[in-house]
Amino acid sequence: MAIDFSDIRAAREKLRDVIVRTPIIPDKLLTNKLGADVHLKAECLQRSGSFKIRGAYNKISSLSEAEKRSGVVAASAGNHAQGVALAASLIGIESTIVLPEFAPLTKINATRHFGGNVVLHGSSFDEAVAYSRELQKEHNYTYVHAFEDEAIITGQGTIGLEIAEDCAGVTKVVVPIGGGGVISGIALAIKHLLPSVKVIGVEASNIATINPSLAAGKPVEIPFKPTIADGIAIKRPGAIPLEIIRGHVDEVVEVTEEEIAHGIYHCVQNSHLVVEGAGAAGPAALLAGKIKIEDGDVICAVLCGGNIDANLLARVLEQVLVQRGRYLILKVLVDDRPGKLSSLLDKVAAKGASVIEVYHRRAMYLAPLGSVGIELLLEVRNEDHGMEVLNYLKSTGYDVTRKVVDKW
Repeated sequence: MAIDFSDIRAAREKLRDVIVRTPIIPDKLLTNKLGADVHLKAECLQRSGSFKIRGAYNKISSLSEAEKRSGVVAASAGNHAQGVALAASLIGIESTIVLPEFAPLTKINATRHFGGNVVLHGSSFDEAVAYSRELQKEHNYTYVHAFEDEAIITGQGTIGLEIAEDCAGVTKVVVPIGGGGVISGIALAIKHLLPSVKVIGVEASNIATINPSLAAGKPVEIPFKPTIADGIAIKRPGAIPLEIIRGHVDEVVEVTEEEIAHGIYHCVQNSHLVVEGAGAAGPAALLAGKIKIEDGDVICAVLCGGNIDANLLARVLEQVLVQRGRYLILKVLVDDRPGKLSSLLDKVAAKGASVIEVYHRRAMYLAPLGSVGIELLLEVRNEDHGMEVLNYLKSTGYDVTRKVVDKW
């Protein structure tokens, strides 16, 4: 069936007492940097931590009584699993969610917490999907697809209604793209209500499928390449979303892993919002200059989810701090005698740097006999302060080099 705007309005009525009407938050730093009025639609604060509850509830609530009695099944490596599990629990039916065996424990536990019957199967997402289809046939479950479904797309489109109503004067809406479900729903709503507003999609460059698919005139599958934006790591977009994107999305851009990491850091540091890699794709594209800014632009970027593993978040923040010059890693060769480390640290303190970590390295640095390699992780005010510390240590006789962290 073709999706009509009235379907999105009907979905909003279904969702009215179910979802959070997430806030649209001004982003002052991006506003000042770009010269445009930038806002963030914080779907990372949605129930289950992402927008997925919108489409999942709209789909599952529309099932017949017989279908509800049989239950639903879905395959997911992340947010869709939690959205389906929560929606099914709210409606009072059984849900079976197949996740790959490598799925993070946090996502497994979260899906179970929302009431899903979790089945771990396969070493890849594709294997999990294949097994979920087997379970569908075996148990007569209703399959809840993450994006290749009109009811799912319609539910996600309610985000577009909220943006149109809550972000006055909006001229551009920036949305992450994986399979295409959320951007197609948002684009349908935005283009109906505000036809002149541009809808811009953002993909992770490691696994960008939309532009090749648009060029080919059909969904194209590309080889999987890992990305920290796992929520949009889809090898092949949906056919239904692709056609909507073709007619309603103005542009699709791509962001690198490093740019995504900077987007995550930006949201945490400046907007006090924890977002996952997919959720940070919009701010990443804006920070990286991937989106053309025009006079009078009012931009709304959708932060589609906040379900990021704590260890990954810590790693991302640390690497960005290093790359931005807030953390400084130094390798220093000193005499292997009592008091030499203390003297080195005194000099670091004299220049106002804070010591985060200290490591003694002998064999790893191939330090000469009688010497020891010291690796320091320092917190400094900025890049200039870090260079001041480095040059001071050199001027006082230390054999010191700056260590560069590998990029994503």
